[in-house]
Amino acid sequence: MMIVRKAAPILLVTWVVVAVGMMVLGMGGLASASGEELTIAAASDLNFAFKKIVSDFEASTGTHVRLSFGSSGNFFSQIQHGAPYDLYFSADIRYPQKLEQTGHAVPGSLYKYAVGRIVVWTPKSSPVSVGKLGMDALLAPSIQKIAIANPKHAPYGRAAISSMEHFKIFDRVKDKLVLGENISQAAQFVESGAADIGIIALSLALAPAMNEAGQYWEIPTAAHPALEQGAVIVAGTKHQQAAKAFLDFLRGPEGRQVMAGYGFVLTE
Repeated sequence: MMIVRKAAPILLVTWVVVAVGMMVLGMGGLASASGEELTIAAASDLNFAFKKIVSDFEASTGTHVRLSFGSSGNFFSQIQHGAPYDLYFSADIRYPQKLEQTGHAVPGSLYKYAVGRIVVWTPKSSPVSVGKLGMDALLAPSIQKIAIANPKHAPYGRAAISSMEHFKIFDRVKDKLVLGENISQAAQFVESGAADIGIIALSLALAPAMNEAGQYWEIPTAAHPALEQGAVIVAGTKHQQAAKAFLDFLRGPEGRQVMAGYGFVLTE
């Protein structure tokens, strides 16, 4: 914001006219949220998709958004203990469902916004052809460390364990697992070379840097429980209308296009 310290009266009048003009001509539609600030807790698989969506939302509404990415389980616990978030986007819809049941979410605000997918990812420099081997790539002799998200906190970690059990290889590779605090950290482990291979979110594998640096094999949905992802408006928020506006934007054509582009299966 420009700060005018010693403006002449005519300049002050001009500034007022410009400001009023901007308000009148404004953003329209969602502009009622202009000037507010939303704080959003979002699962790490949303990292790249939400940065784009938030940028578009801010440009359309004037509402500033503060994004925090992490594991769904940790955010769930924080909100139960009064963390001042306005919106919560979980990679497991059961967390926001529980928040609504216990009064920690605005009644009726639960929204199933997407279904996630998981992939086996390796850098292009890897001698292991994940495209040919699929899940058996985890069994290759050169694989010493396998990155997944911590299943205690992260739904994508639980899906990774389920998929390995489905293919009956978990007992053969469990000692090689390297746990990231969330799915973004698991992706960083394998992208940086700290792990040889990883089971990560498709949305992260499709991000420009990882898409360019690696190759992946998409794990069949039948191999693990569906990653149904849900959101709620957090109880006690002072920005309920702005939060609703963000959910509406996510449901709209711009938000849906971005989410689909990062591999999410849309639910509406």
